[in-house]
Amino acid sequence: MRYQLTEEYIELYKLLKLLDLVDSGAQAKLLIAEGYVRRNAEVELRKRAKIYPGDTLEIADVIIEVE
Repeated sequence: MRYQLTEEYIELYKLLKLLDLVDSGAQAKLLIAEGYVRRNAEVELRKRAKIYPGDTLEIADVIIEVE
């Protein structure tokens, strides 16, 4: 899956909600806090991590390439 940024960056939990990978922001934050999200092959625990073009996210079997 690819996501085209329209601004300089997007916060991680907002991206998960925007892509309909979760039902709510609270669910996104819980998923991140429990270590289920990898950013550029490393576990990302910061809910408000700034996601920039070139970042790759993995959540379960979903891979998101940010452009």
